[in-house]
Parts: sequence; structure tokens; C-alpha cells
Amino acid sequence: MTNSNNGVNVLVTGGSGFIAVHCIIKLLEQGYKVRATLRSLNRQNEVKDMLKKGGISLFENLSFIEADLSKDENWDKAVQGCSYVLHVASPTPIVNYKHEDEMINPAKDGVLRVLRAARAAGVKRVVLTSAYGAVGMGNTNRTTPYTEKDWSNLKGNLHPYQKSKTIAEKAAWEFIHNEGGGLELSTVNPVAVMGPVLGTDYSHSNQVVRRMLEGEIKACPKVYCCYVDVRDVADLHLLAMTHPKANGERFLATTGNALSMLDIAQILKKNLGEVAAKVPTKEMPNWIVRIAAKFNPSLRMLATLLGKYAETSGDKAKQLLNWSPRSNEDAIMATADSMLQLGLIKK
Repeated sequence: MTNSNNGVNVLVTGGSGFIAVHCIIKLLEQGYKVRATLRSLNRQNEVKDMLKKGGISLFENLSFIEADLSKDENWDKAVQGCSYVLHVASPTPIVNYKHEDEMINPAKDGVLRVLRAARAAGVKRVVLTSAYGAVGMGNTNRTTPYTEKDWSNLKGNLHPYQKSKTIAEKAAWEFIHNEGGGLELSTVNPVAVMGPVLGTDYSHSNQVVRRMLEGEIKACPKVYCCYVDVRDVADLHLLAMTHPKANGERFLATTGNALSMLDIAQILKKNLGEVAAKVPTKEMPNWIVRIAAKFNPSLRMLATLLGKYAETSGDKAKQLLNWSPRSNEDAIMATADSMLQLGLIKK
């Protein structure tokens, strides 16, 4: 434990989320005092159970406060006395949305609510959990890896969830530039997040592994994606929080090499043997996915990604912050192994 961090308060928003819980683990291990927001304090014990599975046994440096990104109440109390804020909370993709604003407005308004409260409380730096969805979506004819200099094309073919991440991050940078009043900002933009699942609240990226192991996916859509381990995402949040060179910077959290969904299936087959008996071995033609997406709202976002170039570069975080992520295979297998251990895979 790093004693120099004793008494340094950090607010983590959305404390029950997959990335947030891993951030809390890293912070507590390094001696920080953590205050976590929850929309309902009824989830305190659930979060503590996940933290215990992640190796935390003492909770004297952890407290909770009820706060909702869609309301002003309690945000002034939440940030009071905090040196840093990890703004991890974000609305998850809505399957049956009627209008894209159902995702865009809560994401944008929530970011600005947290930034205003942080500025008023004299917080030193906010780290915003953005996404690859704000970097590499809606573009065509791409042939070189996406970097932090890239932004998603809001006029292109992208899902409202990806649009919401882009608009929310742009709003954050605009706020800092125009009315930040000395408040510092860094963003972490993770690609698809895998890694150890600690409870039933985990990232939608992990659902792919669960659905493959349960035999729900009969053939793999031709979708390419980069992956990253949630533990490495948490490490990058802490580096972005304290490193002098991180102020005013975006960081892609990525191992850098894209995998197809069939690649994931083959990793599971290779490592799990008979346990992966239901994992698919073939790819599905794009036209089938596109037709299915017209009738199944849960496939809409997937359909916008078919055949798209998805290579990314994690060089900036590695070179500037000395960040060192695990491999794709390690991250994917950590997801599978933890789900099996927790009994989350239906036989």
C-alpha cells in the first residue's frame, strides 16, 4: 500500500459498474480514500461483494453517496473534499429506443453536471471514461490504425450509443476550454472491455463470451474489434489521474490488434476444450445480420460494424504514461474463467 496517498480523496461515479469496481480496487490498493456514487444505496453490499472477489477485505477507506447523473441533488456533496474524480458512470446502450436523444442527452448532461460540481469544489483533475465509440465510428475507407487524434463521424453510419459517447466527450472538452476555471481533464477511451467479471454487473462486451459459451451464437458475424483487459483500463485511469503529462490528453485503452468474433471463438475453443463445445466455428454472411437487425433491435449496433476496419493504436498511453496492457487472449480468457467460476454460464 502506498502511504503517500493516505487522505487523498477520489470520487468514482457509477460505483457498481464493471470498470468502476476495478478502478475502486486499484485506488484502495494504493491507499486512496474512495467515495463512490450509486443511484441507489441499496447496492452497497453488492459492490462490496464484488470488491471482495477482487481481493479487497478492508473497507474503512470506502464510502458511498447516492447521486443520479440525471439530477442535480447531492453532486456538490459527492465531490466535496475530493482531489480527483473518475467519472466512469455512463448510460448503457438502450435496445428499444424511440429517439437517439434518449441516449445522447443523459450522457451529455451527466458529464456537464459532474464537471460543474468538480469545478465548484476545487477538484484538481477529472478523468472521464469515454470510449472507442468517440474515436473510430462512422468513418469509411480507413486503412491506418485509429489514434487519439481521431473523432467519430457524427454524420456517418453510427449507432446512437456511439454518437452519445462522442457528443458527451466533445461537450466535456468544450466545457474545460471555455469555463473550466483551472479544472484539469483527461479522457480514457477503451475499446471492447474484457477481463475478470466480479458479479452480475459487467460490460456488454463480455456478453459475447457468455453467449458463445452458452451456444446462443450459432455463427459469428463478420465484426472486427480491439480488446483490452478491465484491469489495464483501471490502471490507465489512475495514470491519467495523476501523471503530469496526462492533463488535457485523450488515451485509447487498447492492446492495438483487432480480432474477429471468430478469433474470439477460436481462443475459447483452444483454451477451454470440452467446456467450449457450444462455441461457434463458422462465420455468418453480412446480409443475414442486416436483415435480422431490422426485426431484432439488439442487433442494430452490430449491423453498423459489419466489415469495418477497427485497428487502433495504444502507443500514446504506452509511451507517455508507461502503460503496459495484457494481451487480447489473456483478457478474453479472464472473462471466460471468471464467468465459469461464478456460475454465470448456463450449462
